[in-house]
Amino acid sequence: MATVERAEEKRIPPVGRNDKGSICRNDKVLGAGDKGTWAAGWAAAGAAVWAGIAVLARVGVARLGAIELIFLFAPLVIVPLGMELGRGLGGANWFDEAACRVQPLGALCAVVAMWLPPGRKAGLAALGWMVVCGLMAGGGLIRLGTSLWRDVDGVRATLAIARIDLAVGGAWLVASRLGTRPMGIQEPIGLLTAVHFHYAGFATATIAAATLGFAARRGDARWLRRLVWLVIGLPFAVAAGFVISPALKMGAAVLFSVSVAGLAAYVHWCGKRAEDATARVLLQAAAGAVFAGMVLSSAYAVADFVGSDALIASRMIIPQMARTHGILNSIGFCLPGLLGWLVENNRGQGPGVSGQ
Repeated sequence: MATVERAEEKRIPPVGRNDKGSICRNDKVLGAGDKGTWAAGWAAAGAAVWAGIAVLARVGVARLGAIELIFLFAPLVIVPLGMELGRGLGGANWFDEAACRVQPLGALCAVVAMWLPPGRKAGLAALGWMVVCGLMAGGGLIRLGTSLWRDVDGVRATLAIARIDLAVGGAWLVASRLGTRPMGIQEPIGLLTAVHFHYAGFATATIAAATLGFAARRGDARWLRRLVWLVIGLPFAVAAGFVISPALKMGAAVLFSVSVAGLAAYVHWCGKRAEDATARVLLQAAAGAVFAGMVLSSAYAVADFVGSDALIASRMIIPQMARTHGILNSIGFCLPGLLGWLVENNRGQGPGVSGQ
């Protein structure tokens, strides 16, 4: 009987590394209860809050547009899911634990910052979310340093860049809510940059890390690593293009769209091979949505480079893009992509991290 029980235990694979600084199913390193339900609880609560805010915006009580609502979906839903997935993939250090504990308060601060008109009070409220982003970036910098010699498959380095993306996005949120114009960039471009680094940066890079881990387990990660480096590096090039060169902005945006489409193709392939049926549906749905979103973003980048007349003729003005590409990317790709890998990871057959 004891022999059978030991055999059954061996069949239960770990979700993550089973050493200090990491999270796995049977090891509550963060010490604040069952961390396997942390993301589900706070993301569900955040989704309820976001839905309420969206209703208030619809009836005119809250003066929030599509861009503001898409941004708020990140701190309320996307970031807690990404935090949980990142801990399962690459472990957690002190900065990650601290960010986990203050994330709900930081998300509330982001809501207040959006509710208030731009100015000093809104900027101070946005600093509450910036604290969460800064803590995540601190953990990312430490992970990036250690990954230089310990990261065989690139998962930890990819997660590190994802966390640094959050700090950039948080800084742009503060600037936007203060009403400042860094480098002469006008609104809503400042707020869109915050949106860009939360979704195209943090969420997409976290999904890429999970996909890379899945490929590494099957010995198929070499070519995917090159693609992932484009996915995690090009958001910075797109942002730089707003300041340096319109040609750089267009080229980086188109190349980023192509690279994310390539990632989506592999996510779709992974979805077909996932162990969990729910994960299969979520991952394939995410891959399908991002194809449409990337086509729109590429078309917008080219039209923007050609001139404002092309944008007007194609009806791809910023508010319209927020309602199409923004929704496809945030709710269509990032949400099911993170959920899909979380479900698969919790099953015990998910991405995992090798070579650490």
